[in-house]
Amino acid sequence: MHPTQSSGKMSRSRTLVNRLRSPLRRRRRRDLGVALLALGAALASGGCRQFPKNKVSTDLERQGREIFRYDTFGDEQFWTDTARLHEIVEHRIQPLEALGLGLKVDMDKLNLLKFAVHNPFSTGGTKELLREDAVVGLKATFDKDGRIARIGITCALCHSTVDNALLPGIGHRLDGWPNRDLEVGKILAMLPVYSAEQKAVLRGWPKGSYDPRFNFDGRSTPLTLPPAHGLARVVNETYTAEGPISYWNAYVAVTQMHGHGSFSDPRIGLHVVQEPDMVTSKLEALRAYQHSLPAPPSPGASYDRGAARRGKTVFDANCAQCHVGGSLTDNNEGVLHAPSETGMDSTYAARTSQKRYRTTPLRALWQHGPYFHDGSAKTLGDVVEHYVRARNLQLSRGQRRDLEEYLKSF
Repeated sequence: MHPTQSSGKMSRSRTLVNRLRSPLRRRRRRDLGVALLALGAALASGGCRQFPKNKVSTDLERQGREIFRYDTFGDEQFWTDTARLHEIVEHRIQPLEALGLGLKVDMDKLNLLKFAVHNPFSTGGTKELLREDAVVGLKATFDKDGRIARIGITCALCHSTVDNALLPGIGHRLDGWPNRDLEVGKILAMLPVYSAEQKAVLRGWPKGSYDPRFNFDGRSTPLTLPPAHGLARVVNETYTAEGPISYWNAYVAVTQMHGHGSFSDPRIGLHVVQEPDMVTSKLEALRAYQHSLPAPPSPGASYDRGAARRGKTVFDANCAQCHVGGSLTDNNEGVLHAPSETGMDSTYAARTSQKRYRTTPLRALWQHGPYFHDGSAKTLGDVVEHYVRARNLQLSRGQRRDLEEYLKSF
């Protein structure tokens, strides 16, 4: 084929591709334009809060709130220098795509005028949101030319969301609520630090889930992101009860967020020492803030109160032997359960030091499905049906419905 013929065909192909892309671009611009109009109207009206603002009562809790929301523990060393996340955000992530990946925007930090000026249809809009500290769980600094110089993540990325008071993904911050919209696997799969095989695995993770052992053993059994509220009466935070909340905060900060600190657990063969340690001295304040976060009460209109009262009787007769006391878990007394006892998949437990699961405290169940450590129960009805099968519970259909309504009341 003559070179000019080949060039002509390639040019026509590019034109066709651009034509195909144009409707998508127009739709995205139109959608964002509508969103900006709605956002402006919502900002003018004040964006009513659906849930009370979290209150802190001590200096230690206030310190912990700042750490929870904004402290990266120096993890820019990984996310910038190694993973090159700043380059992905700089060149690829537009605001609508960021929202599509489950990232949340804190409306109380948002300056709509500045956001609009910095081209909200491009990565410039995303960078402006980062300048305003409005992207929940992401922290960025910029060079003199306006490019992202450093980027890191905070606890709030996975353990906070927003109430959608303005638009889906944009609202008042809700600390301690798991971000079950976050596409952690898809975000990680964008990074050059992972192989093609690893990226294929990561893309398969459900939204709102994460595997905290994947970077050590390469296996994949992603867990649903747990809530970080209602922990004041809970001894061990993790699904497998490997330690109290400060144990898990340290493990995540050092080994998963890649913060600059130290963590050691001989049971799982981990010994990480980094100086200066930017994690350990902050654990007390971080725990104090997390303990100050109450589980949000269930909206009364979301369940049948009469059925819930009957369901409590069913619960007390069939579930309260494990979900005991004010904490609703027998793990506070040191009890752990073999996966076979409750019909749970054993794959993740086998990768941990305990090889068993704790009884999960039942806090704010109405707002953070799916359920169980692996998200295998999509609804509370599925939870009830699972235990009917696994524990051979002799419950009528009416009793099952009543029990489901009682669980919604937590």
